[in-house]
Parts: sequence; C-alpha cells; structure tokens
Amino acid sequence: MKTKASSSEEAAAATDDDDDENGREKGQGVVSFRPCIDIHRGRVKQIVGSSLRDEKSVEEETPETNFETDKKSSEYASMYKRDNIYGGHAILLSKDEETKLAAIEATRAFPGGLQIGGGVTPETATEYLENGASHVIVTSYVFHDGKLDEMRLEKLLKTVGKKRLVLDLSCRRDKEDGNKYKVVTDRWQKWTDLVVDEETLEKLSEKCDEFLVHGVDVEGKKMGLDLDLVELLGKYCSIPVTYAGGARSIEDLELVKSYGRNRVDVTIGSALDCFGGSLKYADVINWHNEQRRR
Repeated sequence: MKTKASSSEEAAAATDDDDDENGREKGQGVVSFRPCIDIHRGRVKQIVGSSLRDEKSVEEETPETNFETDKKSSEYASMYKRDNIYGGHAILLSKDEETKLAAIEATRAFPGGLQIGGGVTPETATEYLENGASHVIVTSYVFHDGKLDEMRLEKLLKTVGKKRLVLDLSCRRDKEDGNKYKVVTDRWQKWTDLVVDEETLEKLSEKCDEFLVHGVDVEGKKMGLDLDLVELLGKYCSIPVTYAGGARSIEDLELVKSYGRNRVDVTIGSALDCFGGSLKYADVINWHNEQRRR
C-alpha cells in the first residue's frame, strides 16, 4: 500500500445546478477541501473510526478519541459558511438524540452547505434534507448480510432522489482476498463482498450524486495517506468523490491532487488546528482558494 508517512429548498437549489458551490463544473479538474463535523454523544470530536464498537448503550462506548470540544457543531458550520467551503459532511458517530440534534443544528447553520451521514435510512433522510442538508450519506442501510441490497438502494433513491444521495464506500484491504479494497459497514466493523474497483464505481455512479470514501486502514491513525486508494478513485470515478484518511499537511493535499488526477476531493480532520492538530485551518482554506485561481 502506498502511504505518505509524515434549508431543504436552498439545499435542493444548491445541488441541482451543474456547477457546484466550490466553483467548478462537476467532473472538472479542480480539487476541493471538504470539511467535516464528527459528532459523538452530542459533542464534536475526532475519533479513530475503526475503534467504534456497538455496546449495549451509548454511555458504554469508549472509542479512541483524538479531540473533543465544547464548541458547538453550529459554530463549525458557521465557520465553513463564512469561508464559502461547501460539500463538507456532518457525521453522526453515535445513535442518540443529542447527536442527531447537533447534526441538524449544523445543517441549519449552513443550509445547503453540509451533507449528513451516520445511520441514515429513508425514514430519517427526509428530516435531514428538510433541515438544510444538501445530501444524505448512506452506507449500512444499502447492505444486507454483507451484500449490496439493490431493493433498499432503489427505495432510498425513490425517497431522496439521485441528486441528494452520497454513497459512502469506505473500505479496507482484504488480505485474505488478494488485498482487494472491500466496503466495510456498521461502524466499519462488518465486511461486505463489494469490491471497490472500476466495475463497482461505474455501476454505482448511476445511483448517486457523489461518493465518500474513507481509507479505513489509515483513517484517524496519523499514519499518512492511502495513495493506492486515492489513485484508484482518481482513475475510475466519473462523479465527484471525496477521500478521507491520513491527510495532515499541505504536501498531503498536493499528493491527493496528483495521485487523484485532479478529480479527488479531500477531507482533513484531526490534523487541523481547529480539531487540536498542528495544520492551520487558514492554510488549508488558502490552498483550497488557490486551486480556483490557477
């Protein structure tokens, strides 16, 4: 593996145009920084995603946490709105009402600017869209017994529409099957048989507006990028795709830009100073804006 060590109407209008809010036509070669707001037990945190486990109650969950703050989700959303950074995601990392309300608070603060993911179903998706989410991000719902459930995917499409759906294909290498990248679901605890490759990306690009892909082997572990995965996404994705996992410097952003063929957007979490890291958020915003001046 190559790694680098080191409001609903407003939202609908925002996603129905051929141009996205980051100043490009979809599919055009301008890379964007995609911000995040990860929420666990109602608080903004940065967690090693692979350390999440389903316990008998939310209170019993003890994931490995890199950062935690009293700052509200809406404050982060307002910051992204101020800086005109669209297309980020608010992720519910726990199944409790406080976390759900915090995610909705964020999308209300930045209508049309944030996507919501984490346990999304057709029943919850409508509420999120009505409260300002531009898209809903879905993984686990569309899988059953380790396989892609086409009927569930079609039900979701009928509820929210292709233009409002992001499919999360977060994956890790299966060492027992030729090191292929396979989608993992349910807090990345369950393997599926869906290989992330040219065929899968081409097929599912007809069913959603974007992909979100966490490199689960490196996410939150401060061990660098999964450049093999970035390269795969840049080669085969025909719709917008965001990579998350291991980015911690401006150099890393340039690597994603290069290996991803100017087609892969990138999320940075725990490395940012606004999440307790050393990389200045302001420098990332400057880099993002610089891409649009070239």
